Amino acid sequence: MATMHVELVSIEEALWSGEATAVYARTVVGQLGILPGHTPLLGALAPGFAVRIDQEDGQSLSVAVHGGFLSVRKDGVSVLAEQAEMADDIDVSRAREALDRTNPDDGPDEKAAHDRALARLRAAGESV
Repeated sequence: MATMHVELVSIEEALWSGEATAVYARTVVGQLGILPGHTPLLGALAPGFAVRIDQEDGQSLSVAVHGGFLSVRKDGVSVLAEQAEMADDIDVSRAREALDRTNPDDGPDEKAAHDRALARLRAAGESV
């Protein structure tokens, strides 16, 4: 099966790098599925969503991404996040509480907190 090199980087650290068969992400213009050989593009990641990387070994990596870009090149994909959290590191009950107490209509800070909670829950595989 064809693979591509994928890098997941946040401002603080490089989180993951390796071979993958697909990357799925939501940009501000819609959902994308990236396979090896995809047309190059640069897209702003939509708030409130997770990125999924299907690794070469068949496992999937789900990541809550807060801000950033998706860069697709001939030789691979880079997910350049302002902040990112691996699904295994997410406290689901805390994210659910944050979602319940935030109101996205109460201003930009509340909207950002609401979107972070949504991304965390989606990355953890929870329904929202």
